[in-house]
Amino acid sequence: MNHTIIDTIIKTGLQEDLTWGDITTEELIDNQAKSELVLIQKQEGVVAGLEVAHRVFQLVDPTIKWQSIVKDGDFLQEKSKIAKVTGKSRSLLMAERLALNLMQRMSGIATLTRLFVLKANQSSKNVKILDTRKTTPGLRYLEKYAVRMGGGFNHRYNLSDSVLIKDNHLAIMLANGKDPHASIAEMKKRIPHTVKIELEVDTLEQLKSFLDLDIDTYLLDNMSCQQLSDAVSMINGKAFSEASGGISLCNIAEVAATGVDFISVGALTHSAPSLDISLDFA
Repeated sequence: MNHTIIDTIIKTGLQEDLTWGDITTEELIDNQAKSELVLIQKQEGVVAGLEVAHRVFQLVDPTIKWQSIVKDGDFLQEKSKIAKVTGKSRSLLMAERLALNLMQRMSGIATLTRLFVLKANQSSKNVKILDTRKTTPGLRYLEKYAVRMGGGFNHRYNLSDSVLIKDNHLAIMLANGKDPHASIAEMKKRIPHTVKIELEVDTLEQLKSFLDLDIDTYLLDNMSCQQLSDAVSMINGKAFSEASGGISLCNIAEVAATGVDFISVGALTHSAPSLDISLDFA
């Protein structure tokens, strides 16, 4: 993981939580007191964010000692020990909440991702489950990492990564008298050859009209499973196919059975419940 990015996130969180110190801890806990605390995962699920939590403690107090018991991506039963931290009691208490908040969020995303992957794999062993940009502002790097720990894959990280032509792009081009086909073909000549192009289509008729273009992936938005199957047949290996919109644990196996290459799920990050993790006195 990139510590420059992680440290920026953590320092923002520490500033938010320790703006003027920790009145309770500073008044009640002796500055020389030391403790050993244990991180415990109280629900079954996938653990994610160990390195992040470790870094929180390091930034609060470099003398704190950390010992991981498991590794990111492990599926754990309830009441499993995750790690031990030893050091000044004051420092441990000051770092506790932020470390837990980040790990709980990341582990919740990893756990939900794993459920989506397992459901999809009931119908297809080849389909890949992707995240989206529907992430918590400021936490995208951590949340996309958590998706990978759950067995998912990352879509583009931000708007600079790749070309994704959506319905609003097409509508605005048409409203301004521009031909989308010609515009996309011209854009293809200008962008670096390493940049992938993805095009969103809503109907089979729209897909058919764009099949002559040099597109890497067609994003099949809010299509029924029958439409997805027909779209995969129409594309016929010319490009990748990605299903998106309205994907849930109830229908993802059916969507995977249509033969699409990718399924993008916004819920992985915008609707994942946090996993219950505690930091207890050893």
